[in-house]
Amino acid sequence: MKKTIARVVLGLSASLPFVQGAAAVQPLQSIGKGEGVLNVVAWEGYAQDDWVKPFEAATGCQVHAKYAGSSDEMVALMRSGGGSQYDVVSASGDATLRLIYGHNVQPINVALIPAWKNFIPQLQGPDFNTVGGVHYGVSYEWGPNTLLYSTKVFPTAPTSWSVIYDPKYKGQVTVPDNPIQIADAALYLSKTQPSLGITDPYELNQTQMDAVAALLKSQTGLIKKYWALASDEIQLFTSGDAVVGAAWPYQTNTLQAAKVAVADTIPAEGATGWADSWMISAKAPHPNCAYEWINWVTTPKVQAQQAIYFGETPANTLACKEMDEQQPGSCAQYHANAPASYFDSIKFWKTPLPDCGNGKHDCLDYAAWQREWQSIKG
Repeated sequence: MKKTIARVVLGLSASLPFVQGAAAVQPLQSIGKGEGVLNVVAWEGYAQDDWVKPFEAATGCQVHAKYAGSSDEMVALMRSGGGSQYDVVSASGDATLRLIYGHNVQPINVALIPAWKNFIPQLQGPDFNTVGGVHYGVSYEWGPNTLLYSTKVFPTAPTSWSVIYDPKYKGQVTVPDNPIQIADAALYLSKTQPSLGITDPYELNQTQMDAVAALLKSQTGLIKKYWALASDEIQLFTSGDAVVGAAWPYQTNTLQAAKVAVADTIPAEGATGWADSWMISAKAPHPNCAYEWINWVTTPKVQAQQAIYFGETPANTLACKEMDEQQPGSCAQYHANAPASYFDSIKFWKTPLPDCGNGKHDCLDYAAWQREWQSIKG
């Protein structure tokens, strides 16, 4: 799908290709002295002391992190204060294009990021952070959205996403409070109702969206809580208020470490997933510290620390050895040495656009997804 043609994206006028429109924001040509501060917007678990404290000691850049519970919140935060309040954001694929086309982030000089050359090929210039050959983000970590379940309630792993739509578990289901959750339901229906013709869960026409919305509205009565932060879901499973739900491996790791009886799985219908990128604000007040941060977190050691802590997969291929040194077997456990086919099997988050992948232009954009999500929740 070409992203550089003139169009209106998510209600943002793009009368010129964004690369041309952003020409006034030039990437750094060299990294200078750090400014002493770095303001970060990140997913929960992305700015842990294990790698933040050594970074601060090595660079003098003091990290102030703000955890966001959704991509919508990340976009809003990066636009707050005229765009100069934060320096970097760990944006997922459903936010990156909004930030790029919204002129909220600046091009990044990957020549200043030594680890970039060791990234898996799919993450060196993916279309969710690279437009017209210009890099607006540096890939970080990736992974699937999993089905989390109580092993007390499910002694055997569920084989289908149908359990989160099953009235049997009324009041015990939890899913993210996020419009992109629509894609999970779309993926499920693409396999269970093939007559709908859903070939990409992020490219839905109105008829397909109506079917997905009907499924999700039927689910609302089963939901204990739509979780915003990962810690919300962790609390639900810890207290026993939820027994099944959509999650990230981070929740599984945290709960299992606390001896809560849970496990996760990828059901037969497959999984959506995320591939995150570090992006620098177009008006970053501390650009040198921003580059220092991206270099720090893309090193094999920190990539391995992050992967093991969160339960995800690093972009840097050299992290595999580090992972096994830190936790034997973790490289294979988190698919860091998996063939390209594993990466390609995950339906990664991306920003819904009017242009469908089949050449048609009747798909619903992200603004429509946001409206549908609010209608679904009621």
